Amino acid sequence: MKIFNEQLVADACRFHSVTNLSKATIGEVLLVAQYLENKTGIPFIRMDQGSPGLPMNRYGIEAEKNALDRGIGSQYPAADGITELKEAASRFIKSFINVDVSSRACVPTTGSVAASFGSFIACTQRIPGKDKVLFIDPGFPIQKSQLRVLSVQWKEFDIYEYRGGPALETKLEEMLSSGDVAAIIYSNPNNPAWICLEEDELEVIGRMATRYDVVVLEDLAYFCMDYRRDLSHPGQPPYLPTVARYTDNYILMLSASKIFSYAGQRIAMCCISDKLYVKQYPALAQRYMDAGVFGVTLTASILYMITSGCTASTQYGYAHMLNLSCDGIINFVEDTREYEHRAHRMKEIFCRHGFSVVYDRDVSQEVGDGFFFTLGYGNLSGEELVVELMHYGVSCISLSTTGSLRQGVRGCVSRMRDELYPVLDERMREFENDHK
Repeated sequence: MKIFNEQLVADACRFHSVTNLSKATIGEVLLVAQYLENKTGIPFIRMDQGSPGLPMNRYGIEAEKNALDRGIGSQYPAADGITELKEAASRFIKSFINVDVSSRACVPTTGSVAASFGSFIACTQRIPGKDKVLFIDPGFPIQKSQLRVLSVQWKEFDIYEYRGGPALETKLEEMLSSGDVAAIIYSNPNNPAWICLEEDELEVIGRMATRYDVVVLEDLAYFCMDYRRDLSHPGQPPYLPTVARYTDNYILMLSASKIFSYAGQRIAMCCISDKLYVKQYPALAQRYMDAGVFGVTLTASILYMITSGCTASTQYGYAHMLNLSCDGIINFVEDTREYEHRAHRMKEIFCRHGFSVVYDRDVSQEVGDGFFFTLGYGNLSGEELVVELMHYGVSCISLSTTGSLRQGVRGCVSRMRDELYPVLDERMREFENDHK
């Protein structure tokens, strides 16, 4: 039996001007769920927004307080970041990825959203005629919204049918051979599917990026959160898989939001390959009336125009957390492993009541448990499933909004609480009874 009737859900959509709940954005789904929860007092199982569900890292908080006590808040921070953070980011990349990126090429941004926005601009303007972005989907919907703001066109394909080096290479050849792609973007682990690209796939992406002079934007928002392997030991293998081993055309986006539960402070790093950083582009020089050096233009002529740098105290907090991670004092992998436990319990409940995991495998093993997972149910489309689950007090988004061609929804575990597991179990039992 449904918890929320058709009229109540319709009222919630009308109140927030949500014209089509089945294709709603994350923000729209969030508003509808909040309306229903506030109107009735009945708690929702919130699987919509990927906001951290763990406490902020206390080391970062203390470092920020100390920085403010020293008076750093009275001065504008440098556009390319404070020295302490740039050096810490370079050290962090070496410790956990075993790749060398100089401190000069590590630039703080107000979250990875700002990093991708600025990178899209620089990449699509650097060479005339190379002005499109290729999405290896499913992916983060906001990044396509950024391209709409910029009036930049994109290409996309769902990787589900192209896993493994040979299949992926054939598809990339098809997508890149026209010569108009400026950048490739993906997240690893993946939002929304939690799939992880493997070494042979990353090698193919890197090799093709070099062949066609394409910049790879690797979104590492869930850094080392593939819990199937212990990636938590700095300076020791196994290291995080990355395209940076296979091309010099890359930008790594490292966010503090998930690994340190620091989302509210809006801090990330845009880490540019040293060779790409110093590369000169006449088109950038002409447009921005500077030297046209990629890294300098991206930092001083683009990113600074968007946010005028990052909050100084937050940079000190981030630098301290990165350094302590390199020293082995912070183990952010173990600190976030609660997400793995939540995903395992939630997926077990859903699957016991007739659901299935949509993106269920990587190339060589089953997909892991982590921050996100995907669900399908029988013959219901993803859009239909979003609407149906809303009536049972479960909020999520359709995979169709992420560029996926598969039928299903994305679930996020971050807001799950212990007292809600029996609630979820009961609601999905009712869902199963109603949808046999």
